[in-house]
Amino acid sequence: MAQVERPLSPHLQVYRLPLTAIASITHRATGVGLGFGTLLLTWWLVAAASGPEAYAGFQWFAGSFLGLLILFGFTLALCFHLLNGLRHLFWDAGWGFDKVVSHKASVAVVAGSVILTVVIWLLAFIL
Repeated sequence: MAQVERPLSPHLQVYRLPLTAIASITHRATGVGLGFGTLLLTWWLVAAASGPEAYAGFQWFAGSFLGLLILFGFTLALCFHLLNGLRHLFWDAGWGFDKVVSHKASVAVVAGSVILTVVIWLLAFIL
């Protein structure tokens, strides 16, 4: 029996994912990241309840470059997850399934999460 030469299915190196798919994947990833980020918040609360020495240790880490980078990433993930969750609520209501509207909403989620993160951090340093 002769083997039939069939075309291979497209894979991730060939196929270009639409922005809505990337936003959906990122929404899941930020959800996992927020779960791990909650451990940082738990450390903060436990350190605050444990006394000045423990809290000073947390403050040292949170003020370091790595700590600030993690906190910035946590803030960005929180903003993205919030705004993309709102987009999903609109989808649940039946709005925004059109291809153009869905793409614009994804762009708005990405831009809004970056802007909101920058505003939060600017306000944190000003206040």
